[in-house]
Amino acid sequence: MLFSSLEFLIAFLPVTLLVYYLLPSAFRNPVLLLFSILFYGWGEPSYVFLMLFTLAGDWLFGFLVHRAADRPRRARLFLILSCVFNLGILAFFKYFDFFAGTVNALAGRELVPVLSVSLPIGISFYTFQAMSYVIDVYRGDASYQKNPLSFCTYVALFPQLIAGPIVRYKDIAQQLESRTLSSEKFASGVRRFVLGLAKKTLLADTAGSYWRYFSSLPDGERGSAGAILGLLFFTFQIYFDFSGYSDMAIGLGRMLGFEFCENFNYPYIAESVTDFWRRWHISLSTWFRDYVYIPLGGNRVTRARHVLNLMTVWLLTGLWHGASWNFVLWGVYYGVFLILEKYLWGKALSKAPKILRHLYTLTLVVFGWFIFASADLASPAGYLASLFSGGTAAYDVLRSVVVLLLLALFSTPYPRRALAAFRARRGRPAEAAVTVLVFLVFFFSVAALVASDYSPFLYTRF
Repeated sequence: MLFSSLEFLIAFLPVTLLVYYLLPSAFRNPVLLLFSILFYGWGEPSYVFLMLFTLAGDWLFGFLVHRAADRPRRARLFLILSCVFNLGILAFFKYFDFFAGTVNALAGRELVPVLSVSLPIGISFYTFQAMSYVIDVYRGDASYQKNPLSFCTYVALFPQLIAGPIVRYKDIAQQLESRTLSSEKFASGVRRFVLGLAKKTLLADTAGSYWRYFSSLPDGERGSAGAILGLLFFTFQIYFDFSGYSDMAIGLGRMLGFEFCENFNYPYIAESVTDFWRRWHISLSTWFRDYVYIPLGGNRVTRARHVLNLMTVWLLTGLWHGASWNFVLWGVYYGVFLILEKYLWGKALSKAPKILRHLYTLTLVVFGWFIFASADLASPAGYLASLFSGGTAAYDVLRSVVVLLLLALFSTPYPRRALAAFRARRGRPAEAAVTVLVFLVFFFSVAALVASDYSPFLYTRF
């Protein structure tokens, strides 16, 4: 079940909110857990027990680490076992067939059987969340959760279960015990949810339709203009798709009394690759920083070791996104440019005119998305060749450019700033106008959803 599906909007969400608000606070966590399991089971009934098995294992490891707090070696052993447990499950379902296919391709025959195991939805997200709990208990950054239902509620909470943001236990532990429900918070959550829904149905799906058109053109007919336009549309599709999902998750969390971390901060206004990764998928970057990069030594090591640390993190980041060589290359690609900015041209870049810094960053990001999307292309090499082929096919360039300009505008903070300024100037009348606007945006988003025959969330496959 997706947030942008009619069954979620018309049935699941209203029923969940009604039951949640009618029950006393002592029953709200169990109810949320029950509805979260139902939400996950709707799309992955065969993997519900896998998720519950993972949660039970991590709660037990958290308990064992807590009990061994005064015996560091034993606590460390339980921590290592928990990492093996989580990463072993993730590796089997996400990477076994990738490993088998690679080995067989190198050997020229089948040495390892390909099992064709389907990937459980959201396994990368909930595995990282569960791991963060055990690690934080080991470090003393979070208290052991005595109630297994509360722990399971934290990991399985449906707003962020299948595509994040990755919420760390220590950031939400207090909210699991008690949280404030208010009309103001609920209204704020509704507005944020509708914003995310509009990003998905009105912007991401529109960009996606153009991307599918340009990527499906024969390589010899696409032309360089069509290839560039296609990549720009994919650039906006993946941003509005993923940031829209994060907005919806944050909005749903507020409706339920939770505050989740922000996951995007207008990444396409970045002025360096380093700046881009401070703004894109913030919860994942923070996770790798705190649980991989810093334990490896961070930047408090020799230059050679720092380069190795960065490449290790970005190789893992690429692999996290998918079991395919294009994701590995994508991770290495960003690792290389982050190192180059750190040690070669970062200082010179910071002194360049702002427009040049911005163009430099966007050029690298757009080409990075080509690497990211290449597994879905019929011929990545053919698409790459068409970037430099010259000429244009018979498509409406002007209309494409106009749509791109609108997408670019909504990827900046200017529309939100204009709305905030309007609300500040007009006071109460502005609030009434915003309410009407939210209703209209919701109406058109649902209408677009009904009219569309293709509206997947891209990041649910990771």
